[in-house]
Amino acid sequence: MNSSNIEIYQLEDGKTEITVQLDSETVWLNLNQIVNLFDRDKSVISRHISNIFKEHELDKNSVVAKNATTATDGKTYQVDYYNLDVIISVGYRIKSTRGTQFRIWANKVLKEYLIKGYSLNEKRLEKKSKQLKELQNSVKILGNALAFKALSSDESIGLLKIISEYAYALDILDQYDYQSLEITDTSGKESYQLTYNEAITQILLAKKAHGNSDLFGREKDNSFQSSVATIYQTFGGIDLYPSIEEKAANLLYFITKNHSFSDGNKRIAAFLFLYFLERNGILFDKDGNKRIADNTLVALTLMIAVSKPEEKDTMTKVIVNLINKKN
Repeated sequence: MNSSNIEIYQLEDGKTEITVQLDSETVWLNLNQIVNLFDRDKSVISRHISNIFKEHELDKNSVVAKNATTATDGKTYQVDYYNLDVIISVGYRIKSTRGTQFRIWANKVLKEYLIKGYSLNEKRLEKKSKQLKELQNSVKILGNALAFKALSSDESIGLLKIISEYAYALDILDQYDYQSLEITDTSGKESYQLTYNEAITQILLAKKAHGNSDLFGREKDNSFQSSVATIYQTFGGIDLYPSIEEKAANLLYFITKNHSFSDGNKRIAAFLFLYFLERNGILFDKDGNKRIADNTLVALTLMIAVSKPEEKDTMTKVIVNLINKKN
């Protein structure tokens, strides 16, 4: 019997209290507690309980449970506990008003526990449903990415890594029960802020280093400037993306989706994503390893490119969970 749920019942004298255990949608008292409840001799209560079972008023196997109890001598004994049905039957047999009062109290307490339990289970089911939907969305986005183009081995490995790590982050497995995909374990507010001018400077350096075409990094409109500015947006003085990881994830998303450049949109997005993490000191974990592998970043950027606008929340949550402190 589970003894974790305990309520205290106070007798009418206002001084005597009985520790009542709740389990299996009923309440349980041992023999000594029933004696205290009804204020009768122990032999009287024992006889009534024995007659209840002899007369088959109740099935003993259904209304009696063993529970380990530590006695005054310090030793642990298996003690019989009787549920509310037995307690009520004893009350009727000795015609005790105490029995009626206890029954009213017990039913009230049980009702409260059942309502709380139902509400808790309802919340857990709702959370599970949300988790499953998040996972289904990520699988769907992966499917779209696979259909979009033939992948290289590195990209394929990256996609597999994402889905395995994302599934782990969701914690659908029983041992991680009741956890949802949320933005947690982040590094807090950034110490470094990326500006539009610095971003352009870094893009030009990348272009020079890698010998890309004249079209690489050439802006088509003002959307790139908007992408950089958007990650610093506030509402009521509070950052919409409060942590480094959230800003980085949305920076990667916005640059990839806005197609601001004539060429190199995904490469620029991935490069500035890494640059932003590095400048804020979280590109590497405590062991000196990148928080997100290169092939995973390639695959993740591709997933963003082929994702739908309504999938943005899923995508950014995936990114944050792949680069937060747990990784």
